[in-house]
Amino acid sequence: MNSSGRAGAEPGVPASHAAQGLLFGEDVTEHDTTTGYRGPTACRVAGITYRQLDYWARTGLVEPTVRPASGSGTHRLYGFRDILVLKIVKRLLDTGVSLQQIRTAVEHLRERGVNDLAQITLMSDGASVYECTSPDEVVDLVQGGQGVFGIAVGRVWREVEGTLSEMPAESLADEETPAAPTQDELELRRRARTAG
Repeated sequence: MNSSGRAGAEPGVPASHAAQGLLFGEDVTEHDTTTGYRGPTACRVAGITYRQLDYWARTGLVEPTVRPASGSGTHRLYGFRDILVLKIVKRLLDTGVSLQQIRTAVEHLRERGVNDLAQITLMSDGASVYECTSPDEVVDLVQGGQGVFGIAVGRVWREVEGTLSEMPAESLADEETPAAPTQDELELRRRARTAG
């Protein structure tokens, strides 16, 4: 991942350009890390196939952080950030970026905090991925012919948030050991055994 590294304003470009609000300054919130979504839901939200999801999990590109698969009968649970990254990976693939470049971008995104992610716009020329944190950096890349496709991470965040709000979620707290049966349940079991 390359950073465009430009900090100064470009001559002739207004400091408060109307499109800036679409790319930068998104206000995002942290999501519960114990709530997850099963693979089919993650696929639907990210716009990928289950085969892609499985391959990316097995190769370590995007692994489920809430609950990895641990043997037969367990279901992977993908957290909000996992699904956000899956959607970004899909968009980068659609622009023709190589899986190797995407891996580098994903590693970089994993290191970022929530507020940092909201400020990032990923730009791509189809070969490389560039990180921009200001409108001036985007302008520099576009004028230099390097950025032809942009992904405002904060915007993707909002899309994923909206879609997931309508999807079934699972919480690890729900999977804790069941409570001990009440005295009435134990008494009913004893009676059933002695009567039968």
